[in-house]
Amino acid sequence: MSNWLEVSLTVNGELAEAVADVLARFAPNGVVTEQSVKFLNDEDEGTPTGDITVKAYLTADETLEDTRHKLEESLFYLGMIQPIPAATFTPIAEQNWMEAWKTRYQPILIGRRLIIVPVWMKSTEPERVSINIDPGMAFGTGTHPTTQLCLELLEVVFDNPSLYRHPETVIDVGCGSGILSVAALKLGAVTALGVDIDQASVVNSRENAENNGIDPAQFPVELGSIGEVKAGQFVLSQAPLVLANILAPVLIRLFDAGMADLIAPQGSIILSGILDHQADDVAAAAERQGLKLVDKRQINDWVALLCTR
Repeated sequence: MSNWLEVSLTVNGELAEAVADVLARFAPNGVVTEQSVKFLNDEDEGTPTGDITVKAYLTADETLEDTRHKLEESLFYLGMIQPIPAATFTPIAEQNWMEAWKTRYQPILIGRRLIIVPVWMKSTEPERVSINIDPGMAFGTGTHPTTQLCLELLEVVFDNPSLYRHPETVIDVGCGSGILSVAALKLGAVTALGVDIDQASVVNSRENAENNGIDPAQFPVELGSIGEVKAGQFVLSQAPLVLANILAPVLIRLFDAGMADLIAPQGSIILSGILDHQADDVAAAAERQGLKLVDKRQINDWVALLCTR
């Protein structure tokens, strides 16, 4: 026997609250709403648009038939006030949701030497440098092309000492989960400074560092951005390698704010979070700061750039 009965209706925004209120009377675990998003510009994180799907889950026990009857009756009376579509009922079998979720994640090979491994798994490639990440966290789990491109270029910098100054120290601007700094430290950096304007990212980075056995002294993570780094408020104010995996318009603004000043002489910067149609604008912003584009990588619509001073 299934353990839940999913009730679902797709309605306009005006009706969504009323439908959710009706379903909530019969659903012990609350109501779920889903809506599509559109992106108004390059910096928009998603603006809700269109109809809303309202879902609730009824316990499939001896009271289910009576509960469903009462719910349908309540929806009928709501429909007399304003027409609503018929509800869809779908049996849902019980399962171990945590284990089912985990099966989606497998190790990811990056470049020649790196591998991203979920924290509950062992590396399938023990000869590679393993970066242990918890995909349950909200961002920076290594599955997105922007992160993978950054990691590829990190490997390029560390593996080509004749072309690039060895990055003994690293500054990670907008460090997010800290995955890039962790990789840099495992590839041979001695110290990486992570900065982010989001306190959740600071916490997230420290947790990922711990998951990877990184000494906190090697990876100080601070709340702040370019201004605080340039002002010398943190352990580093300049480094042979700077990392910035952010949105393209933000990268351009950060260059205007002096991000290039963080790059030590003969140093490098890896830029990502760039859609292919934005790459020329970001490269031009870097060149205005005296930087030279030396490598460009792309996965689908996403681009990462490696520039040197």
